[in-house]
Amino acid sequence: MNNIALETVGLTVRYGTATVLDCLDLQVRRGEIYALLGGNGAGKSTTLNAFLGFARPLDGYARVCGIDPAFEPLAARASLAYVPENVALYEHLSARENLEYLLRMGGADAAPAIIEAALDDVGLAQADWERRLGGYSKGMRQKVAIALAVARLVPVLLLDEPTTGLDPHATSEFNALLLKLREHGVTVFMVTHDLLGAAEVADRIGFLDRGRIAHELSAQGPQRFDVQQLFQRYADARRAA
Repeated sequence: MNNIALETVGLTVRYGTATVLDCLDLQVRRGEIYALLGGNGAGKSTTLNAFLGFARPLDGYARVCGIDPAFEPLAARASLAYVPENVALYEHLSARENLEYLLRMGGADAAPAIIEAALDDVGLAQADWERRLGGYSKGMRQKVAIALAVARLVPVLLLDEPTTGLDPHATSEFNALLLKLREHGVTVFMVTHDLLGAAEVADRIGFLDRGRIAHELSAQGPQRFDVQQLFQRYADARRAA
């Protein structure tokens, strides 16, 4: 089996006359947590959109579990779950009702046992399963969104600024959830500005500069990353942008 979950090869995307991704080469292995950082306008959101099939390549290609989302967007999206910065769920429904409705809409199994196991896996307190989402915190909403991915058994999770607006406790809980998903073989690809949070959970961190990976670092040893080096790389990427 191919060990690559997400891949771009020579991916070039332009909006008008602006080149946003410039021959981007990127590989994310199955069961890996990969964090993509960079300054504003570096191409992070466009990279996500390429995997979702929303950004049409001028050249090169993207792959999601071997599927090109530019030509087979529905098949590619069936292999992933996308959690945006502001999670869009039904405010008037409970966590259980959201999962049941969205699973049925996607043609997936919405059996109560599957829903309950997913909500339990993401660490949402059982007392909150029947509460309307209108009273949820952002961290709780994210848990429901990820529970949907768990229930669908998708192999890839895309996250856009997942820790923005979370307090330190909620961020710690969220990072623990990502590590648990990795243990289950889920590939996590996240775009983030949270350098320290990325250093806590990521297996690799890539720094995007003008549509290309300028630097890529891998976690090593008990300290995982040299934080000072990470800040320098991040500062360099932001100045370049």
